[in-house]
Amino acid sequence: MPVRPRPDAPDWGRASQAVAQVYFPHRLQVLGGGPEPRLTLASLDLGPVVVGQVGWGADVAIECDYPASYEVNLPLTGHLASTARHGGLVSMPGQATVFRADVPSRITHWDATCTVLGVKLDAGWLEAQAERVVGLDRMHLRGRLPDQLSLDDGPGRAWRQLALSLAAHLREPSLFAQADVVREQLAGALASGLLLTVFPDGAGPGASAGPAQPRHVRRVVDALHDEPARAWTAAAMAEVAGVSVRRLQEAFRTWLGTTPGDYLVEVRLVRAAADLRADPHATVSDVAARWGFSSASRFAAAHRRRYGCPPSQARG
Repeated sequence: MPVRPRPDAPDWGRASQAVAQVYFPHRLQVLGGGPEPRLTLASLDLGPVVVGQVGWGADVAIECDYPASYEVNLPLTGHLASTARHGGLVSMPGQATVFRADVPSRITHWDATCTVLGVKLDAGWLEAQAERVVGLDRMHLRGRLPDQLSLDDGPGRAWRQLALSLAAHLREPSLFAQADVVREQLAGALASGLLLTVFPDGAGPGASAGPAQPRHVRRVVDALHDEPARAWTAAAMAEVAGVSVRRLQEAFRTWLGTTPGDYLVEVRLVRAAADLRADPHATVSDVAARWGFSSASRFAAAHRRRYGCPPSQARG
């Protein structure tokens, strides 16, 4: 569905704004001056998942923060070059580039011939699906998602075909607008297919989606799981790791997509939520103190962000 800017409008600004409304705010750079945009943009909103097709018709670079969503970009034509955790990578048809939630990314070259099928997935929703489908919590999902997927065979090919079948309906974006249950099931199928492509054997010891975590990161992760209620400081975590606070922060960002402090909050929340379900007589204040939260109000705020409801509504 070509979007043709008015002759008197700032063409690239309008093209960028149109894409941002479907996907994310971004910083767009036209490489080598470039022609006027020949934007192709069409999308299908499935609630927690958006499937869209985007092509700029010119060589561009894009910086984006992907706030609160994951993004999987499948080139249908041309190539997509980007930076990744372990260096640069290029995706072509039959491959996909994966961008993690809340991690700044840079597409260094989206070539003029490249049309991308972009699948955007709400972060909290996908993370809940990961717990249900493959038994993987949020932090490990973010850390173990690969930067690139092969979609030529096996589960990857099946998932690509599913995404392409939905792309066939992009010219009718309101097709499922009045059928929430259908949208929910289609979104769930996309999420489950993606998770089973990345983790075909679940989250067990044999499953792997990339290089092993560095030893100093693993030491801190183990310590936080062993003693989540301890009054941890950044310096204490760095001492366990045997590296500087800054280096530990950088390593957690690279390998787990979060900070040591946020990882600790996640561990505490999981333990506290389990206690709330298991012990109906425990007060929210008791549970908060048991797992190292400095106050019941801080625990309640963190619980609401993580689970979408206050602790008082989380009992079994």
